[in-house]
Amino acid sequence: MEKVNLTVEEILDKQFNVDFKGYSASEVDAFLDIILEDYQIYEENLDELKSEIQKLHEEVAELKKHNLELEGKQRVIDLSNTTSYSSVDLLKRVARLEEEVYKK
Repeated sequence: MEKVNLTVEEILDKQFNVDFKGYSASEVDAFLDIILEDYQIYEENLDELKSEIQKLHEEVAELKKHNLELEGKQRVIDLSNTTSYSSVDLLKRVARLEEEVYKK
């Protein structure tokens, strides 16, 4: 990013010399040219930053989407682990019940 030439204080404190018919036109034009150049640099910097912010927002959205996918996969894994343990437990219980029933 380029650095601007004038600060707010410099613009506010600028004093023009009085000419025969008022302020010196060439001095005012030169000063306005500097201001114009600064604002062009400012706008370029602003556009650059907006573009970077947009790119970062897109990256964050993509990372959030990826994170949700991973969390979903982890939930499926957790559920399948829980379900398989529950199924084994149920089979053991049924086996014990059958033993008790058929003993008599």
